[in-house]
Amino acid sequence: MENQLAKSTEERTFQYQDSLPSLPVPSLEESLKKYLESVEPFASEEEYKKTEEIVKKFKNGIGGKLHQKLLERAKGKRNWLEDWWLNVAYLDVRMPSQLNVNFAGPSAHFEHYWPPKEGAQLERGSIILWHNLNYWQLLRQEKMPVHKVGSTPLDMNQFRMLFSTCKVPGVTRDSIMNYFRTEGEGRSPSHISVLCRGRVFVFEALCEGCLLTPPELLRQLTYIYEKCHQEPPGPGVAALTTEERTRWANAREYLIRLDPENLTSLERIQSSLFVYSLEDSSAHVTPEDYSQILAVVLTGDPAVRWGDKSYNLISFSNGVFGCNCDHAPFDAMVMVNIAHYVDERIIETEGRWTGSEKVRDMPLPEELVFAVDEKILSDIKQAKAQFLQEASDLQIVAPAFTSFGKKLTKQQSLHPDTFIQLALQLAYYRLHGRPGCCYETAMTRYFYHGRTETMRPCTMEAVRWCQAMQDPSASLFERQQKMLQAFAKHNKMMKECSSGKGFDRHLLGLLLTAKEEGLPVPELFTDPLFSRSGGGGNFVLSTSLVGYLRIQGVVVPMVRNGYGFFYHIRDDRFVVACSAWKSCPETDAEELVEQIFLAFHDMMQLMTAAHL
Repeated sequence: MENQLAKSTEERTFQYQDSLPSLPVPSLEESLKKYLESVEPFASEEEYKKTEEIVKKFKNGIGGKLHQKLLERAKGKRNWLEDWWLNVAYLDVRMPSQLNVNFAGPSAHFEHYWPPKEGAQLERGSIILWHNLNYWQLLRQEKMPVHKVGSTPLDMNQFRMLFSTCKVPGVTRDSIMNYFRTEGEGRSPSHISVLCRGRVFVFEALCEGCLLTPPELLRQLTYIYEKCHQEPPGPGVAALTTEERTRWANAREYLIRLDPENLTSLERIQSSLFVYSLEDSSAHVTPEDYSQILAVVLTGDPAVRWGDKSYNLISFSNGVFGCNCDHAPFDAMVMVNIAHYVDERIIETEGRWTGSEKVRDMPLPEELVFAVDEKILSDIKQAKAQFLQEASDLQIVAPAFTSFGKKLTKQQSLHPDTFIQLALQLAYYRLHGRPGCCYETAMTRYFYHGRTETMRPCTMEAVRWCQAMQDPSASLFERQQKMLQAFAKHNKMMKECSSGKGFDRHLLGLLLTAKEEGLPVPELFTDPLFSRSGGGGNFVLSTSLVGYLRIQGVVVPMVRNGYGFFYHIRDDRFVVACSAWKSCPETDAEELVEQIFLAFHDMMQLMTAAHL
């Protein structure tokens, strides 16, 4: 993918969309067999027998009927899951989404040409904006290369959601507004929103049909920065986006009733390419420790983030950058792609602009001034308070493990992603004395509008290996064999999930079919083992591989007594980011990471000792 990224190609970004295969519906028998396997680590013998009976009854009864209905639905849709998934996973969710749903991460430039440096915020900001705008232009011209596995094209639809996209709150369900168009499709918005000290500004990214250059962008940013630092702060309407969704929907309606101009301002933010955030604070980061920057990109000043925007590009006073993204319109790989593209351009240019310093005659940024009253100001104050209170409860630990990385695991013929997942299983088992139900993201982009499938790494093979590692009487050979069996099982399951043969989304489809038909919730979904094994969004370990580049991210745990775990893999290191809630007495991100790093060493020792 790295090589594909930089070179322009004759292929158009979205040209294969119409020829991608439809998302398949897996076989009911296979899905139920896999489901039973996945609950076994969390069941006593008696509980497992009971669940076996429930599954058998489901398969021979209502399950078969629901499966037929689902097959009918799939005949009429190229992706039977798409609308359901968007609603259930994102748009129907009422809890505050900026902290609980969004993902965030730092830009990698601090590792090379842009180490933290006070006073560099605006100049570097103009350069990073320019590279982002070039990416937008390549996407509009469909010159961004199609992602492929071998020669098989992957779905590129999520890239349409990166720019000019925003979630809009609803009383019971949110919606997504997407204003992006390719050049072939017609006009597309071309303005940027800039948030600074509770105020909102917009300016056009084009002048006479050409992108603003870094010196021109610098002029716009400097104007905003100086104005905001010489005048009182604004009301910080953006903080309302951190609220519980229904509360924010009501506050938004009230804002619009207060003054119709407020709606115009909201729509300009929604349709803007992205939000550029000027933070007053600095962000600490080193190549060995990402903890503090991850905390501030996820939980920084709520008055300068628009939590519903698909892309907030954040700049800190010490010339360090990051992003905060709504998860509803796309998955993290889209952000990884643009972040990598920008990072490569900054390396190529050594972080400098060597072009013309000329600044064309263009309008100054326009401020969007919201009409507010005491009620709105009180709502903003309350939103900030609840956000900062919840944010202060979040623990984020994100060190780099530098003893070895992909190179050494590959030498031992071990898949590096599986290596990290199994280390996490062992770490959780050692820390908590029981298996940890785990969600790992598998991608289904082989299919039309495919996004993700749940892969469940806590297998019986993984549990047996964890038990052997904790059993002093287990031999080195036995431990190694059990570990290799766990590896083989994990790799097989990941392959199946990516090729449309996972079972979690299938079960969700059956449950939603029952609801749409007005039928009672089948016993399969009310069985205690369903949620204990992670079903219904109850995974204590919520994990995702960010990739094999220099890009890192973070999310909060899926459940109060769980962990969020994002990681990336390089030749010489693994960088992990673990989150937990401080108010939960049984979880500690620092202890878990310590155990993961110990597990890395133990696993590598197992392999090297076995080869002696």
